Amino acid sequence: MKKSSDDRQVIAPFHSHAHDHGQCVVDAIAAAETCCAKDGLSFTPLRRQVLELIWSSHGPIGAYDLLEKLRASRRNAAPPTVYRALDFLMENGLIHRIESLNAYVGCGDPERHHGAQFLICRDCQCVAELDDDEIGKAVTRRAKALGFSIHQQTVEVVGQCADCAARL
Repeated sequence: MKKSSDDRQVIAPFHSHAHDHGQCVVDAIAAAETCCAKDGLSFTPLRRQVLELIWSSHGPIGAYDLLEKLRASRRNAAPPTVYRALDFLMENGLIHRIESLNAYVGCGDPERHHGAQFLICRDCQCVAELDDDEIGKAVTRRAKALGFSIHQQTVEVVGQCADCAARL
């Protein structure tokens, strides 16, 4: 996690399209194992496999795309199987749902439950995860002023990543 005056908290930056996700997957699984062990949660082989598939996708992935990949090794996998695993992973802060894409991404900092901001490239659909407390506080302040009770805070910003902009 990077911290600087310009870069509040970049949890998961945009990666170049040539980025090898191998180490990211290994690190994500290790972090999930640690979090689940600490909280006394069962990190089943299915949950592990779904998390591996999400991180291996190198970007947002939908539930039915996960199901298709899962069926390569679990022929009897059905939508409820995937959704139960996704619910567990989301409830425990291991993944995030990108509402605008109807897809999921791995959480870059699963040990810290946080509201997240996502920068989503409209061209390649790469996602960068931020956790900027100032943005979160501003949204909370405005919601409170309106008498609105926040249950979950996620901000999605669509634009163009540097790699796609450079191709123009």
